[in-house]
Amino acid sequence: MAERRVPRMFYDYVESGSWTERTLRCNVDDLQRLKFKQRVAVDFENRSIKSTVLGTDVAMPVALAPTGTTGMIHADGEILAARAAAQFGVPFTLSTMSICSIEDVAEHTSHPFWFQLYVMRDRDFMRNLIGRAKRAQCSALVVTLDLQIMGQRHKDIKNGLSVPIKPSAANVLNLLSKPHWCLGMSRTSRRAFGNVVGHVKGIDGIASLAAWAAEQFDPTLTWHDLEWIKESWGGKLIVKGIMDADDARRAVECGADAIIVSNHGGRQLDGAPSSIAVLPHIVKAVGADVEVWLDGGMRSGQDVLRALALGAKCTFIGRAFLYGLGAGGEAGVRRTLDIIANELSATMAFCGRTRMCDVDRSMLINPQIFDELHEVY
Repeated sequence: MAERRVPRMFYDYVESGSWTERTLRCNVDDLQRLKFKQRVAVDFENRSIKSTVLGTDVAMPVALAPTGTTGMIHADGEILAARAAAQFGVPFTLSTMSICSIEDVAEHTSHPFWFQLYVMRDRDFMRNLIGRAKRAQCSALVVTLDLQIMGQRHKDIKNGLSVPIKPSAANVLNLLSKPHWCLGMSRTSRRAFGNVVGHVKGIDGIASLAAWAAEQFDPTLTWHDLEWIKESWGGKLIVKGIMDADDARRAVECGADAIIVSNHGGRQLDGAPSSIAVLPHIVKAVGADVEVWLDGGMRSGQDVLRALALGAKCTFIGRAFLYGLGAGGEAGVRRTLDIIANELSATMAFCGRTRMCDVDRSMLINPQIFDELHEVY
């Protein structure tokens, strides 16, 4: 349904990965390699999928990942997704490169959300973003470390991805087949990167915004920058983009309260292992010091349970909720969360578990399948 309703360039932006998309496929395929151990004659009538994340109660150990251009999947997409997450009782993370601004989401929701920060060359802009997140009472800051340069995403290049959409014959023809999307966008003024436009001097159109974004991701990023961010923020700090045990330890030393094992959904380094494959080794390295969460390949409640069994405390969904958003707006995101919750609860029952704290490796038949990476990680 999302594919029918969302313009091609934005649907492909969600759907695709970098280069050959091998890592994108591995994220999904490696999760399916993990097999459940079925148990019977267990009283699971009063089972619960409730959990805690950084000391906060959640309806299930799932959060909505930071995804750029969400407001181009559906008009006011970030606001709608944040509302759906709050109603369900799970965290929502707003991307730096969102269409709706920090202030937009704070104004239209009543539940604290997380803000995701990219490290950019313009440190004044970063200070401003951190200050705006504080004023919006964001409850945690998520710093993404794996986007110092952009992975080559062939479909985005082919489609000429841009925000706002550049007028061209191909784009106009495609938009004519998306009346539902066009009607929604005609009713909102939010059609550019809301955290940037109006907050950076000289940004007044597509060309200036594109030029600014192209040069802003900072290849000089080091761990010292993370220490500076931690000091400037002063609150809960989550570090995203960790795929190596040594990097995980360094993040903890820099003050991370949680780390997200993530390869950016297969959108950066193609040829990297899946997130789930390196999860056990990172949990073993730092799991006693911080909460370890997983991002990448989550498409179902069963995937969530597989990640939890291998030691993740929380999981993130990106593409899954964006499909729901594109298909049905706020109701579509809520429906996505309902589906995942139902799958998670039912699979727990089949495996003879009744609480999240009972989920562990013993419920998997083959939890050791990624041990070949142990010597590396």
